Amino acid sequence: MTDLAAPLRRAAPALLGYAAVRTLGLVVLAVWSAARGKSAYTLLTARWDALWYTRVADLGYGYEVRLPNGDVHSNLAFFPLLPWLERALHAVSPLSYADGGFVVSLLASLAAAWGIFAVAEHVYGRRAGVCAVLLWAVLPVGIVQSMAYSESLFTALAAWSLYAVLTGRWLTAGTLALLAGLTRPVGLAVVAAVWVAGIVSFASSTASTAVTPSASAAAPSFVRDRSAAPAPGARGWRCALGMLIAPLGAAGYVLWVGHRTGKGPLGYLDVQAGWRNGFDGGAAFARFVGEKFTSFPSALAGVGLIVGVGLVLWLYVVGVRQGQPLPLLVYTGVVTALALCASSYFGSKPRLLMPAFPLLLPLALALARARTSRSAWVVGGVAVASAVYGAFWLNGSGPP
Repeated sequence: MTDLAAPLRRAAPALLGYAAVRTLGLVVLAVWSAARGKSAYTLLTARWDALWYTRVADLGYGYEVRLPNGDVHSNLAFFPLLPWLERALHAVSPLSYADGGFVVSLLASLAAAWGIFAVAEHVYGRRAGVCAVLLWAVLPVGIVQSMAYSESLFTALAAWSLYAVLTGRWLTAGTLALLAGLTRPVGLAVVAAVWVAGIVSFASSTASTAVTPSASAAAPSFVRDRSAAPAPGARGWRCALGMLIAPLGAAGYVLWVGHRTGKGPLGYLDVQAGWRNGFDGGAAFARFVGEKFTSFPSALAGVGLIVGVGLVLWLYVVGVRQGQPLPLLVYTGVVTALALCASSYFGSKPRLLMPAFPLLLPLALALARARTSRSAWVVGGVAVASAVYGAFWLNGSGPP
């Protein structure tokens, strides 16, 4: 407990700030929903993807909906970790599956906030860590962090896996990457980060061994916690085992879906095709944006989309220039590419980008360098705007 108490005390300002922002969002959602005669809790736990997850938890896999246009929406598209946790909570408590999903998301969002703080503090210091968490909390689609969706759970696993990589804890990194791969398809981004970091570690170890056998010299540059780096030989087998473990979650589920559908290793792609999801390099998204310029009102939305994509790309480039550790750049690059270049429902892209929290690090660093009063006003103002937008969004079209 003593080992956990000190890191928790360091993260306390970030976690308290995060809880305050999310509480504000939930209060505004409750008031807005009540004014419209809707249940805020239902919006958070029993719509869109949340329903698909609870059906998996309740009935298992095999449920599908056939649409008039011939598309088949199968629940095999949804990875199993969140439904497993919902089922486990239902089995040991009076909570329903939907209640379980809500509890998991609340706890996972706090774990994600702590993981984001740990990564940002490790790279840029405590103040930047607090700012990174607050920026993640006030994202326009931050309300999704409180929904019975898998984004919070995935972000928590990804953030802590990346932190484990940055501190040379390879078995932990691989295990968390495995679990992330059981949560969302974008778990491949965590696997890629672990693998690239592992390859660099082996290359660094090989190069350093010719000069010195010390563990410190053999550790790659992104492993800044030298106390976490074991002797070269021990790190080698742990790194190799972590890399071996990392892809087992995603690969295991995809192969199981292929076996269940009888379509082999590519069966999961057929399942996603039934949802009209695929990877086309961003062609469909580009057409979607281009179509916005066919009339004046929608042209404003098109400009907004272009500015948004430009901002995402700019933040990534700034992260590269600021020398973010390679594992973070790899992870962010894969998450961003999968979000922007997929042919899935375009309204989902903001929440698909939400796990790419390293994009916020340049802004967090700038905020950390500003005066505390100025930073507080900025975060407070954006938090109010985010809460209002989240309530409006969820009571309208919302995220599918």
